[in-house]
Amino acid sequence: MPVVDEVAGDYQDDFEFLAIAWKSEPDRAATRAAELFSDNLQWGIDESVFSLYGIPGQPASVIVADGVIVDAWFGAIGGDELRSRLDIALASSS
Repeated sequence: MPVVDEVAGDYQDDFEFLAIAWKSEPDRAATRAAELFSDNLQWGIDESVFSLYGIPGQPASVIVADGVIVDAWFGAIGGDELRSRLDIALASSS
């Protein structure tokens, strides 16, 4: 998640970044979020999001542009790959 937080800083004008905690308690999740995230990311606990997007576990990511899923993957990726996927999503939504 630190990679997502870092990359998010460069795309603040184009995307909203949201991290969803799964199977956690609010206080525990808040403590961990404070350790991992800057103001680049919003976070919350809403386990319904996982079933809505068909996500079986974490880590997983979904890019939504104009209300449409344009990319999704399971597992962690590096900053360069994340930037590439975000750039493709931006180009496809223009």
